[in-house]
Formats: sequence, structure tokens, C-alpha cells
Amino acid sequence: MTQRERQLLNWIEENPLISQQELAEKAGITRSSVAVHISNLMKKGCIAGKGYIVRTAPYAAVVGGVNLDIGGWPAEVPVARDSNPGRVRMSLGGVGRNIAHNMALMGLDVRLMTVFGDDLNARKIAAGCAEVGIDVSQSPFLPGEHTSTYLFITDERGDMALAVSDMEIYQRLTPQFLAQRQKLLDGAQVVVADTNPPAEALAYLADHCTAPIFCDPVSTAKAEKLRPILGKLHTLKPNRIEAELLSGVEIRDEPSLRRAADALLETGLRRVFISLGGDGVFAADHHAAVQLPVIPGSMVNTTGCGDAFMAAITWAYLRGSDLEETARLGLAASSIAMESGETINPAMQADELCRRAEVCKAL
Repeated sequence: MTQRERQLLNWIEENPLISQQELAEKAGITRSSVAVHISNLMKKGCIAGKGYIVRTAPYAAVVGGVNLDIGGWPAEVPVARDSNPGRVRMSLGGVGRNIAHNMALMGLDVRLMTVFGDDLNARKIAAGCAEVGIDVSQSPFLPGEHTSTYLFITDERGDMALAVSDMEIYQRLTPQFLAQRQKLLDGAQVVVADTNPPAEALAYLADHCTAPIFCDPVSTAKAEKLRPILGKLHTLKPNRIEAELLSGVEIRDEPSLRRAADALLETGLRRVFISLGGDGVFAADHHAAVQLPVIPGSMVNTTGCGDAFMAAITWAYLRGSDLEETARLGLAASSIAMESGETINPAMQADELCRRAEVCKAL
């Protein structure tokens, strides 16, 4: 679905009796152009017949990882090969679960497809998902398996310094697993995936999902899984290093940043949001490009910023936002996330997102 089609569909959902002329005036295009878009929406099954009977699937599907996160925050500059005073906490995590949690806080109906081990950690994570409204009914508990665990240690500023992941269970996220849940995928308005599943499972999503696919590369090692399917994705959210890897362009300055984005878009990818850490984000599609600075805030922990950004740009897509507004909302989510000592900030609400996005607009 194109951005214009998404915009028109949102207006039709708000007012099913709206005329094509009214749609044309709202969009600033001709009535004949609206008619073409309406025809395309009918062909795609989003609108059934005359009168704009809208067939909507009011949920987002997330395919990816759930972890028990164990985090350590040293009180001072950490000393290698020694015991460092600080804080150690356990929390629910995993890129897929974190994205789903943030999306649920934003008000979206989220269905999470993952695999759990047969242990207490799995039950704790599943209960936590249920508490925030994430549907995990299609995510099985596998006998004899251990739930994925992620251990990280930050530096004295809160930036991640080292991490160890135990994620062998994700090899059970196979194409066959996804094929058994095809009906759930078919009903989603958008599918968000991380790269914890095997490459063949991601390829299955790319070949069988009718909804747009948003993907987080997660790491340079896992990003390689996306290379063969980049052109089948809608949106990619790499960091600078992941963008260099997938584009083949070394990013040194703004011109090389644009070349990297162009190389990714040339694969057929619709949108790319390259995270630049403290330098903000570079966003591009086939019509425009924009670089925006970070939104000022009180940094406590940056661990969940990327997951919050992905959740926000997915939420923005579903509300029909353009490229720049989507990037602003992503930055707004990151600024909210970094102000919490936990991976997920309970303040990740839609109204706060929009308020901070307006702050970003004024910068």
C-alpha cells in the first residue's frame, strides 16, 4: 500500500460516506487521481465494493524475539576484569517484544509471534505481555527449550558497553511455524520483524506477507539475513554501521549518508530510517530525504531507544504520516525511552509522542 493510499484509507475509515471530490480536496489532488487510488484499494482488498465498505484488520503483527533481560549499570567508570559496584536488574525484553510493548502503550492492538521455552522465565514474560495487552496466543511453549536470555552491561553514562545473548531457541521460528500462522499474518495491517528468526523464516515473510513489512536489523551479524530480501521490505531501520553493511557505502559525511540511503532504496525498499545516535536520524524514501537532530532530554538509559523508534514509525505509518513527521515521531519515542531506567518507559503514550514531535519540529 502506498503512502497516499494509506492516507485516503484513513480518511475513508473516519468517514465512510466521504465523496471522491472531498477526498481530492483533502489530499490536494484531482478527483480522477482519487478514483485510481480507490480502484487500487479495491483490488488490494482494502475496500469491498461501492460505498467504501472498508475491510480493515485493526492489529499489527510482530515476529521476533522475547528475552529475559539482565542489565548491569556500574556506578562509576567500569574497571575491566573486576567487580564494579552498581545496580543489577532483571526485566522483560527482546527486540520484538520491546517493539510490541511500545506499540501497545501507543494504543495499537498487537499480536506477537515468537517461541517460549518451558521454564519460569517464559511464564513470567507471557504474563507480562498479557498485562500490557500483547496477544501471545500464537506463541508456543516448547518442551525442553530454554527461553532466550540477554545480558548487558552499560558504561557509567548508561550506554551499552557489552552484551551476551543466549538465543538458540529462535531456530524454532521456521517457515513452517509461520505458515501455520498465515491467517494471522494475512489479517495484519502491518508486519514488524526483527532479525532473530532464521534467514529462511524472514524470506518466508517477504514472500508471503501481503501487508507492508517493517524490519529492524538488530545487529551487523544478523543484518546479513536481510540482504536477499531488502527489495521486498517496506521500511528498514538500521543504525549507521548496519546501513554501511547493507548498502556497501562507507558513511563519512552527509553526501555519503545520502548515497547509502539511495543504494538501499534502489533495491526496491520503500523507506529507510538510518539512526545516527546522538546526531539524530536520516530518513529517506523515493521522493524525499530529511535529517533531523535528536530531541533534548534527560538521558538515563539508551538500551530501548531503537525499539521505541521502530514502534513509533510503525504507529505513524498506520496514521498516514509523511516521511518527516514519521521521523519526528520516531525521535520523540527515543527521547521518551531514554528517560527511563527500564527498557520500556510507561510514559510512551500517543499524546506525549505527538507533543514531543512538535518540539522536534521547532528545533
